[in-house]
Amino acid sequence: MSLTVQRRFQSDRIGEFRESVIREMTRLALLRGAVNLAQGFPDFPAPAEIKAAAQQAIADDWNQYPITWGLKPLRDAICESYRRFYNLEIDPEREVTVCCGATEGMIATLLALLNPGDEVVIFEPFYENYWPDSQLTGAVCRYVPLRAPDWTFDPAELRAAFSPRTRAVILNTPNNPTGRVFSLSETKLLVALCEEFDALLITDEIYEHIVFDGEKHVSPITLGQAARERCVVVNSLSKTFSVTGWRVGWVIAPPELTASIRKVHDFLTVGAPTPLQQAGVAALRMPDHYFVELASRYEAKRNRMLGILEKVGFRCFVPKGAYYIMCAIDAFDFRDDVALCTHLVDEIGVASVPGSSFFSDAAAGRNFIRFCFAKKEETLALAAERLERLKG
Repeated sequence: MSLTVQRRFQSDRIGEFRESVIREMTRLALLRGAVNLAQGFPDFPAPAEIKAAAQQAIADDWNQYPITWGLKPLRDAICESYRRFYNLEIDPEREVTVCCGATEGMIATLLALLNPGDEVVIFEPFYENYWPDSQLTGAVCRYVPLRAPDWTFDPAELRAAFSPRTRAVILNTPNNPTGRVFSLSETKLLVALCEEFDALLITDEIYEHIVFDGEKHVSPITLGQAARERCVVVNSLSKTFSVTGWRVGWVIAPPELTASIRKVHDFLTVGAPTPLQQAGVAALRMPDHYFVELASRYEAKRNRMLGILEKVGFRCFVPKGAYYIMCAIDAFDFRDDVALCTHLVDEIGVASVPGSSFFSDAAAGRNFIRFCFAKKEETLALAAERLERLKG
């Protein structure tokens, strides 16, 4: 098919879309035999108990369509988890929708709750899916910068991003790519602004249990009834349980919003994989020490990766959560982030992500790249060995 024909049959809504830079870097890592510190997935096994539960579910013939908004045992386990960690009562019948990962949860939410022309406030740098998700709904993005080294925002700039057309804010905490954990006071400010402008607060909380240095994850849904009525929580099994390929996530929202989200979810994917939903019950009921040790292990990996990167000349911004490190590249003689990432994957044998992929204006991210440290020690050691070549 010619380029002219392709353009003629291409939807206008995807005219500015590009391939995911993160997933493209994984493709290049595989092609070049590079260490993949780009895409956010662990290269070590998921917990044995969870894998056994998935195997048992298949053996027990949990193989057909589930109820579209999720198996009852999983919805119950999700609600138990929020009671356990946040002292929050969630109705599994009217407030929980199980989706194919947080990715589908986010787009189902935006398609259900936004109209063309609505404005969405997004903190920048941002996870790369948020912009195309917004474009698919016809919404207009309003960006609020997070500034290094601490990735803080200016409250005046946040307020200025709101308008009578503001329909929602997307908050990712702990944050990808910066590792920022939004504080209680910042979260309260967001809730207050959403109340003032009658907007929704949509939170991506998939790294909720991966926090460091004594930080505490604050879910806005816990900040009183007024917040509860306008908060939508998107979450998944992926990061907490090292099962990014299972594609089991959920959305928690007030009953009226849940009814709309379920309609969109149903016609997007029908339902998440049945046996893996069943295994999710075992995952969410893991003992308390699992979650404590999870954060501790990742904090050790963060410290290990910081040492590797700083040794070869990167200026690192220390993350307080999630499992990524953003680095400044001013110590290296490359024209921009893309040039350095290309050199790293082609010549050094290590894949990373150009910082520009996390910004609406590529020029704003040209001095940053991101590394993922959710890797086993052997992988980090090999990355360290290869990155030493940068010093030569």
